[in-house]
Amino acid sequence: MTSIDLVETGAEWPRLHAVEAPGGAATDPRPPIDRERAAAAVADLLEALGRDIRSPHLADTPRRVADAFAEMLTPRPFAPTSFTNDEDYDDLVVVAGIPFDSLCEHHLLPFSGVAHVGYVPGDRLVGLSKLARVVEYFARDLQVQERLTRQVVRWLDDELGPRGVGVVIEAEHLCMSLRGVQARGTRTVTSAYSGMVRDDARTRRDFLARCGVGGAGSAA
Repeated sequence: MTSIDLVETGAEWPRLHAVEAPGGAATDPRPPIDRERAAAAVADLLEALGRDIRSPHLADTPRRVADAFAEMLTPRPFAPTSFTNDEDYDDLVVVAGIPFDSLCEHHLLPFSGVAHVGYVPGDRLVGLSKLARVVEYFARDLQVQERLTRQVVRWLDDELGPRGVGVVIEAEHLCMSLRGVQARGTRTVTSAYSGMVRDDARTRRDFLARCGVGGAGSAA
């Protein structure tokens, strides 16, 4: 298991990627995918790899590959839903084991796993399903796991103004298990925190315990 700790000490998150999470609008700011050009590019790639695209077995492969990538890179649009914290709830809210699939931007191979997302509310609460939706939103892109982890934290910070946020992501990368070192079954674990989940060791330990990830990123 590879563990990468992304605990932040600064007050602001750096700009990590061109794609930003949705605000009040249920729209995706990413440019549309040109499936015709993508299919033509796949055909060129197959030929460059020595494959005969005139074969009946490959005749429709460029279109299928273009459609598959378009699906994997297109998240479902959503509008964030938050509510006033009328009951002044001030303990952790954790949704653990959110499944996701993404594409490594270095090899265009999938990486898949689960995300554990938690926050200590301030004045606003978010609909629980939105924690899963925002993971999907950022995962449906050409990604690296470290960036994905930070983006979810920053979205919650920006959208809710919570007292603290914690995100842990565990994933297996096919670019590591199918090629190169071919280390099958290995997991990469990344974590990122803000506010009191970052600064208060007890809160962070509580978050990690609820996620069931043992000591990942648990150093005080």
